[in-house]
Amino acid sequence: MPPALDQFRHGGPGSASGGPVSDRAAAKHDRLARFYRVLRYLAAHPEGVSVDAVAGFVGMSRRTVYRDLQALEREIEIPLWSEGGKWGIVEGAFLPPLRLTLDEAVAFFFAARLTVQFADRYDPDMGAAFQKLAEILPSVVARHLERTIDVLASRPPDERMTRHLRLLARAWTERRVVELTYDVATYNPGRPPRRARVHPYLLEASATTRALYLMGFDESRGAVRTFRIQRILELALTPETFDPPNPAVVQEGLARAWGVIADQEEVEVVLRFDAAIASLVSETTWHPSERVSYEEDGSLIWRARVPGTLEIRHWILSWGARVEVLAPPELRDETSADHRAAAARY
Repeated sequence: MPPALDQFRHGGPGSASGGPVSDRAAAKHDRLARFYRVLRYLAAHPEGVSVDAVAGFVGMSRRTVYRDLQALEREIEIPLWSEGGKWGIVEGAFLPPLRLTLDEAVAFFFAARLTVQFADRYDPDMGAAFQKLAEILPSVVARHLERTIDVLASRPPDERMTRHLRLLARAWTERRVVELTYDVATYNPGRPPRRARVHPYLLEASATTRALYLMGFDESRGAVRTFRIQRILELALTPETFDPPNPAVVQEGLARAWGVIADQEEVEVVLRFDAAIASLVSETTWHPSERVSYEEDGSLIWRARVPGTLEIRHWILSWGARVEVLAPPELRDETSADHRAAAARY
């Protein structure tokens, strides 16, 4: 039985035990229990079963079973298939159980905490994943994680984002081509959205921009491109599939990138950090290509080659007046303009 069915067995997230319940709550509990029994029966028969067989197992009418199957697909978005009068769960819909050591579970707890710091919208799939993690953690740690889930759930949802993430996850794992409409107006004001057919190679999160990205082969550009998922206006899964990419294409791109954007022209960035923070900067390796050296006054010269300056610019500005851009000239001018504009506000 897939472990993902446990939420139905236990009455679903947020269910309570003990005490009087209303007729409406009781009906909801019965419906969830019936869903669990239907899914359990389908999971036990990967070859597919007839509606009559399901109805006999759960003790309900064919009409009720049809409604339940449709609800599982449309409301809960369980991937089901139906063919030749049989129904089944799409292969790979549920992952095998995850068996963690205590130390591994605590590592996931830290990942959850970091995720909440950067997430400005609520994703129900993320919340459900953290809830399952809390169930296997020691009570002391689980309580902290549950409070983390509460904080996450208090943030507004983004239904379009959730829908797109689910489609992209499916396209990524099934190697399916997607068609999307992308908003390019952020950096090209006045330009209309553009259409693209993309082979999803990777989904990645950026701590720099606090955003999620799709990296894939853009057929119209004939090259690998990076798309900020929040800017995808429309997204559709196509029946076409693509061959798996050379792993080096993705890994080398990420290794070169400051964060996740690897499809820009590579430039050498040279910075001078004040002596007061030189040791702090040198404690961390910020990029694989970086080279550092100290000046006689204790300041630090930092060099690295990165694709474009969009992501690294955010990092440079975070150091305020304690860093000076020496190269490239365009980045120096942009950073100088940012500081002048900030000073004018104060």
